[in-house]
Amino acid sequence: MTEISQRIEGISLWDGTAAHGIGSLSWTGDRIDAVETVNDATATDSDAATTASEYSVIPGLIDTHVHLGGYAGPDKVDWVSWPLMTPWEEQVFHIAANAHQAARNGVTTLRDLAGDGRQLAVKRAFDQGIQQGPRILVHGPVGMTAGHGDLFIPPHYPHRTPTADSPDECRKLVREYARAGVDGIKIFTSGGVLSTGDKVGWRNQTTAEIETTLDEAHALGLKVAAHSHSTEGNQIALDAGVDSLEHGTGITEEQWPTLLERNISVAPTLMINDVIAEARIPVSAEAQEKAQAVVLERNTNFAAAGRAGVRFVLGTDANGIFVKFGDQMEEVRLMAEMFGWSAERALQSATSDAADAIGLADKVGTLAAGWGADFVVLKGRPWEDITQLRTENIVAVVSRGVVVFGELPQ
Repeated sequence: MTEISQRIEGISLWDGTAAHGIGSLSWTGDRIDAVETVNDATATDSDAATTASEYSVIPGLIDTHVHLGGYAGPDKVDWVSWPLMTPWEEQVFHIAANAHQAARNGVTTLRDLAGDGRQLAVKRAFDQGIQQGPRILVHGPVGMTAGHGDLFIPPHYPHRTPTADSPDECRKLVREYARAGVDGIKIFTSGGVLSTGDKVGWRNQTTAEIETTLDEAHALGLKVAAHSHSTEGNQIALDAGVDSLEHGTGITEEQWPTLLERNISVAPTLMINDVIAEARIPVSAEAQEKAQAVVLERNTNFAAAGRAGVRFVLGTDANGIFVKFGDQMEEVRLMAEMFGWSAERALQSATSDAADAIGLADKVGTLAAGWGADFVVLKGRPWEDITQLRTENIVAVVSRGVVVFGELPQ
């Protein structure tokens, strides 16, 4: 089938790094052909350009930390038992639905940080054009028995996700994930909030196990993301050479030099911890107590780290329950407030910088010729006023060159 070239004109352009005034964007299929600007005088002389300039175009947002495997339907279900009781074949449809929901809300690239064959099946279907959908990266988890990743499953439930309890088991599990086609690996260097019977300060795996996982993953060209909610967990991850910190709650000033020197990204996951700490969604007393402690420590550590230049990027931990696939714009606004950022810096954290953090800097997160055709048309100019970055301001979303929500301005 012949791909049709498309174009929008007379619109304010922000390319992922900086604004370029009024201009046009053209694309053919999943490829931007050109981004062109005109001077302000020319734009204001054109009635059409003046009318359209109430709209702006930005790159599609990139969420570097999601979990697509949650229930996607309209009913209320128990989020813990649903994936245990629902056949994998059925869950694939929910994963695709969650991804589509994110795309309709302006998030055109998602990195799932606890994926397996289910997420990989959806990713391949989208990549091969079998079904239209956003870009998905999948990281396979390598954790221990009774670790954070394992304690979402009741002790006597027989169908468990893989764990690794020795350096050799870690190496083998990384290789199995690589054979399956994952984009990266996730490790755990502390306990977590929602895992049952867990403590945030618990050690997860030994140094030898973690170092082996890193060695094998990097040898196979896979990035490694580290879940950590504690200062000790952060340090274990940094010493091992991880590529990103997920949550990073216990970041201290002593850890700033390593984070800055190696330009390590941190996904702060602000909203989900606020939601659990305040029990906006019903949670156990254990989870609420852990979240309250995490929020207190986070609020103590994060603002100064942001001012110091630590590389925070958009990462929400969205699973459709505590954080919806559509809450990402609110997360960006919370990040701007937390770190005292300019609107433009906040928007970069969700586009060009997020793309670079996950290894897609030459593909998404930027509006330029040759990049993928992922972008959002909105009312307003959110790089000037981040409060305008709202889902209700979305006019249209284009994912892989296809309009997946709204209508392009004429």
